[in-house]
Amino acid sequence: MDFAAPLVVQAALAARVAHPVYGYTVIPDSVSQALAGWLQRRHAWAVEPASIHLAPGVVPTLYAAVAAFSQPGEGVIVQPPVYPPLFDAVTRQGRTVLENPLRETPGGYAMDLEHLEALAERGARLLLLCSPHNPVGRVWREGELRAVLDIARRHGLVILSDEIHADLVYAPRHGAATDAPVHVPLGAIASPGDAVVTVVAPSKTFNIPGLGLSATIASGDGVARRLAEAFARLPVSVANPLGLAAFEAAYREGDAWLDACLTVLRSNRDLLNTALGSGPAAQVCGRPPESTYLAWLDCRGTGLDGASLMHAWVEAGLGLSAGTRFGTGGSGFMRLNFAIPPARMAGVLERVAAVSRS
Repeated sequence: MDFAAPLVVQAALAARVAHPVYGYTVIPDSVSQALAGWLQRRHAWAVEPASIHLAPGVVPTLYAAVAAFSQPGEGVIVQPPVYPPLFDAVTRQGRTVLENPLRETPGGYAMDLEHLEALAERGARLLLLCSPHNPVGRVWREGELRAVLDIARRHGLVILSDEIHADLVYAPRHGAATDAPVHVPLGAIASPGDAVVTVVAPSKTFNIPGLGLSATIASGDGVARRLAEAFARLPVSVANPLGLAAFEAAYREGDAWLDACLTVLRSNRDLLNTALGSGPAAQVCGRPPESTYLAWLDCRGTGLDGASLMHAWVEAGLGLSAGTRFGTGGSGFMRLNFAIPPARMAGVLERVAAVSRS
């Protein structure tokens, strides 16, 4: 996001920097307690602080989970189009990507649960779930998530739920339909025996990804232990004093900042959707994103290939992510980040409209 981090985070970092010793540090209990309080306030999820384990980011956790819950040559399920590191965590460790592509429907994207079960029956070991989904912006409903848990339960499938965008969900407007987007943490509805690792982080929520800290909450027999053992084999550490200070301050005192941020993001999202509502060459795909600050633009009407499509957007002065990077179903799409100050939004909309008319 092109926004300054919350003042409470800035103040916590300034206070920590003022202490001039930056050596190895211990992790105080207050860090996990801050996250537990946040999950209770924002998601009605009661988590014991002792069950929270810190990790050096969501992407390292993806790699650790693939190493912990699959063997070389075994299959790991991903649901494209999806955030590219989910593929990398599988292929770079000698595992096989098993694609369970999302389905386009008139109301937006949906999971193909029948195909997911078929992959699980074929011996897949792990599902990398993106919830909410990047790049398509879907917030999976509780019924969808329970169906995924049922499949995993039947076939002994471990689920890694990447919930890095969980806090960036747009509340329904007054009078909206009852099927409104509400993020449901997978771990909150999992049974004690379900093998689930939920991953959260303050990085997207508070725009501090460079500080590199996340957390996991695991359920199921031996799941937390196996993940910890995988991390123990990696040369990584979470004992960064600045990251810890920012993490705790954000989750303890960041509510007001996030509420204000969501107001700006929602306005930008709605302006973008209106500007592209009738564009023949570029439009927001399906429904506007229910979560994230990312718009998944359907540019298939241009008839351009990936390279030409990227060139058209760059010529308009906009740096988007090519849909082809997100795997199956990404061709003809572009991902646009609309987390910018409102004063800059008008110029962006003019450039987007110019591309859609070209």
